[in-house]
Amino acid sequence: MPHLPSPTSLAGFRMRWSAVGVAAGVTVVVGLALSGCVGGGTGSSGSPSASAAPTPSATSTAPAKIELHPTGTAQDNLPFFDQVNRATLAANPNAVGRDFIDALVAAGFDKQSMQLTVDTTTIGLKANSIQFSVRMRDTCLIGQNGADAGGYNSQVTPALAIGACLIGQTRPIDW
Repeated sequence: MPHLPSPTSLAGFRMRWSAVGVAAGVTVVVGLALSGCVGGGTGSSGSPSASAAPTPSATSTAPAKIELHPTGTAQDNLPFFDQVNRATLAANPNAVGRDFIDALVAAGFDKQSMQLTVDTTTIGLKANSIQFSVRMRDTCLIGQNGADAGGYNSQVTPALAIGACLIGQTRPIDW
């Protein structure tokens, strides 16, 4: 009569093969998931492999320098406007209205085309946010900074029919 394994040794055999099967399944699933993380895929979310990257040449051009375009539109100048204002905040995280205006003027924006809201409330507390703008023909660059704005934000808007960029009380830029 053939020798049959005892129920205890059979259970141990099943558990070992079950563990091997689970490990193999996990390995296959992880391997498939990770294959999407390396080059060779055709999806747009994968990054190119090192061999597919273009090699720099002597004729490569540097990215365009962000600068003021005085005859351009507000949209043309938004990257430069943001660069100036972010640099102002990097130099002084507690910048107030005058700091932004002075930096924009130093960068070449026309002071006569600017507007600025007040830095303090009517009872002398620090304003929760300030706005400042530069009109460029029929459009406006508007910057806002403060806690209520979630930090610095900017946008391009059409100028108002009255020729201004900001609605409400603004302060004179008379320095």
